[in-house]
Amino acid sequence: MNPGAERNDRTHGEHRYPSDVAFSPTVKTMQERLGSRELYARVERERGWGVALTPDIVAFVEAQTSVFLATANADGQPYIQHRGGPAGFLRVLDDRTIAFADFIGNQQYITLGNLTDNPKAHLFLMDYARRRRVKLWGRARVVDDPEQIAKLMPAGYKARADRAIVFTVHAWDLNCPQHIPQRFEAADVKSALGARDERIRELEAEVARLRERSVA
Repeated sequence: MNPGAERNDRTHGEHRYPSDVAFSPTVKTMQERLGSRELYARVERERGWGVALTPDIVAFVEAQTSVFLATANADGQPYIQHRGGPAGFLRVLDDRTIAFADFIGNQQYITLGNLTDNPKAHLFLMDYARRRRVKLWGRARVVDDPEQIAKLMPAGYKARADRAIVFTVHAWDLNCPQHIPQRFEAADVKSALGARDERIRELEAEVARLRERSVA
């Protein structure tokens, strides 16, 4: 694979394939050397990566209670920040835009500084219970509009946000579940155990009734 040829596939800074946002010419050369280039060339030809968010991906995003936001400063130094909240705190505004209220944390403002210098960003979402993960590449910007921030605040959630992050999606990929450990949210486990205990009580009551009938 000739990296120069890959560069010629790009016009005016645009990617020929959505996956080119991650598969740079150097990455493709590495894939060629290590034996996976044919697989990913087929993915490219079949447009295997998404651009517009599908209804399934929208539902996945808005169901999450946790997200990792990756940025890099002007020198290329990467940084990953975790953001969490109740399901729905990640809001899909349209098929190319995700936004969320940026709740006040430790006030280091590394992400805000990075986005000032370099708007390129990445969202990494993991659903451990269902062993699914979605990766999204794009650009992010900080919004200070109080009205928009208020619209993005989850109802009844006790947190404060002075700004919001708006993420424009350039490409997304849904990974295979290999090597993802299966874990469950504490609230889901509590609900399942509660349902189990209620069923046990029902069965115990039914056994007691049957015993009473047999004695009679």
